[in-house]
Amino acid sequence: MLRLILVFTCIAGLIFSCRRESFITSPEARVSFSADTLKFDTLFVTAGSTYRALKIKNENNQRLRISSIRLMGNNSPYRLNVDGIIGPQVTNVEIEPNDSVYVFVQVNVDPGAGNLPFIIRDSIQVSYNGVDRLIQLEAWGQNAHFFRDKVVTANETWNNDLPYVILGFLVIDTNRTLTINKGCRIFFHADAPVIVDGTLLVNGLKDSADRVYFSGDRLDDPYKDFPGAWPGIFFKGSSRDNVLNYAVVKNAFQGIVAVDMPLSPNPKVSLNECIIDNAFDIGILAINSKISARNCLISNCGRNVFLVKGGDYQFTHCTVASYGNSFIQHKEPVLLLSNFININGAPVTADLNAVFRNCIFWAENSLLDDEVRVLKNGSTIFNVNFDHGIWKLQAIPQNSTINQMLQNQDPMFDSINISRNFFNFRLKAGSPAINAGTNAGVIIDLDGLPRPVGVPDLGCFEFR
Repeated sequence: MLRLILVFTCIAGLIFSCRRESFITSPEARVSFSADTLKFDTLFVTAGSTYRALKIKNENNQRLRISSIRLMGNNSPYRLNVDGIIGPQVTNVEIEPNDSVYVFVQVNVDPGAGNLPFIIRDSIQVSYNGVDRLIQLEAWGQNAHFFRDKVVTANETWNNDLPYVILGFLVIDTNRTLTINKGCRIFFHADAPVIVDGTLLVNGLKDSADRVYFSGDRLDDPYKDFPGAWPGIFFKGSSRDNVLNYAVVKNAFQGIVAVDMPLSPNPKVSLNECIIDNAFDIGILAINSKISARNCLISNCGRNVFLVKGGDYQFTHCTVASYGNSFIQHKEPVLLLSNFININGAPVTADLNAVFRNCIFWAENSLLDDEVRVLKNGSTIFNVNFDHGIWKLQAIPQNSTINQMLQNQDPMFDSINISRNFFNFRLKAGSPAINAGTNAGVIIDLDGLPRPVGVPDLGCFEFR
């Protein structure tokens, strides 16, 4: 009997040992990664190399065999180190149950090499149980101006010698001016806002290469099209006399935010021939402020233009348009205008003066009937004028002066392809916006091309 018990004990031990030594082979095995992208974003002020680490965790109660960890690119500047094994590929990596392995990634780049792209990308393919997972690699391949928690404490000028990369924040101090000249590209990390207590001057020009671009620092697919990639540009109470010419503000959480009336007779923010696109929350938000916008395109934002608690606004030849897409659902009107905001449940009002001349307000893939809303509360000064334009709505605002507004007439934009994320808001032949404007003294359009002296087109683009 004792011998029989010993036999069973040995058999049970062997079975238990085999189970512990067995590998999970299901493609549904639970495997987690510490990151989906490894970013080498502060290295290449000078030539050199650095490491980043990727943690791969086996979240199963059996061992996991990773058949391959390899770099996808040929002649890649990246190198892998897995448990001391170095190379573009490491095979048969075993991870104990509920344990992890670290993959160290090194990149060596000489930023002085003239043929390098701005971003050097590759990816790591991790293969196990018939499953392939990709981890993106991203490094700055050219030299750049890197600023972390940058405060402009003296008047400063940026020129287009190298790109600018902002980490942390960019603050323009009170009574100080940052001038950004034509062709500059400024890339912002996900936590990096622009906070303007002083003055921001942007001197872009009409050619695409000479415009000034503000965008997130994720330039790889699909992240380059994601809204909310960086916080945006905030003009605070003490800020004054800001002018943005031919600026492109893309993929922010809130594109342009202006708070309070300026301390000078000029607009707090003048936007001339600017594009504000794909902001997750709001394209332009003003709270009792003063904005002048000429030939501007505010497109595909969660809320395109929100002007609340009064203020002074001049929008001339602007196109404000949204198409619901896979990134942003269009749930709010493209223009909301009010002389109040609610604070602790009570309305706080201020004077409102606003003129929208030769503008287009349009949206599609929306459940909204009215793409323009004008709200009034109390008895403060309230002057709102819509003069020549197109809007999509059912209920005409009763508290506004309205002249020659075309209602629910499709402006016929040139090319819209939502599935490919392609939007060309120029006008097609036959658009009702052609020759439907009034002379507003604007002699060019968003492309910097001439407008006729007599009867211009509506919106930011003149038909060619």
